[in-house]
Amino acid sequence: MFGFVTADPRELTAEEKRRYGSVYCGICRAIRLRSSRLSRMCLSYDMAFLALLHMSLYEPEEAHGKRACGFHPIKPRPWADSPYIQYAADMNVALAYYNCLDDWQDDRSLRSKLGASVLKQHAMSVAQVYPRQWQAITQCMDTLRNLEQENCTDPDLPAGAFGALMGELLVYKEDLWADTLRQMGMALGRFIYLADAAADYEKDQKKGRYNPFSGKDPDPALWETWLIMAMGRCTDYYERLPLVQDKKILDNILYGGVWLHRGRKEDSHGRGSL
Repeated sequence: MFGFVTADPRELTAEEKRRYGSVYCGICRAIRLRSSRLSRMCLSYDMAFLALLHMSLYEPEEAHGKRACGFHPIKPRPWADSPYIQYAADMNVALAYYNCLDDWQDDRSLRSKLGASVLKQHAMSVAQVYPRQWQAITQCMDTLRNLEQENCTDPDLPAGAFGALMGELLVYKEDLWADTLRQMGMALGRFIYLADAAADYEKDQKKGRYNPFSGKDPDPALWETWLIMAMGRCTDYYERLPLVQDKKILDNILYGGVWLHRGRKEDSHGRGSL
């Protein structure tokens, strides 16, 4: 379900693109340092949003640098680092690990099995450091699997499960802003799940796979209301946060970028986007 919470690069200034890219590269760097080089294959721009949101809210000190890497060997690219970038890297790995497990169980994909084996050690470390978030991930995945096996036709139920997961991921710590972040995350998670289901609808129908919109009127215009309501609730809570730093990039993502990817999902790396 990666690839929806990304920026619209057409509306970013050159400086905003540099900043967005430095956070993304910082997460990639953190995954390499905390896990392995291969683990970077799971990297998603969605986690750059998570890091930018937390850094805008808490304004931590940041480290900065520039280096070339295996993905960009010619021209060194700037990177940023902070506790929230490291947190985004850990959540990226945890989600990717369970996504690989889910794909392996569904399709017996050897690629997914290999991915899970590469990510497992780091994912188990995340479970120890962030037990609340890890429990939310495992509970969500179990709930989604049960609903799929029951062929649930009520999109609210699986969307709510994924919303609960995202609610816990957006809460870095239980503080003054925890409830607002949790409510924002719940709405964002609902949007992501429903947008993913809408994008995969035709493919799932052809392959006979579960989709919560199966049995509903297949007119995408009717599904738009679900997405608008979810994102409207998300941005309502988002605007309650005292954000200044990087808010223009965050606005770009929530008010523009999330709609840019309607009907298609970005490659999990999105490396050519900026």
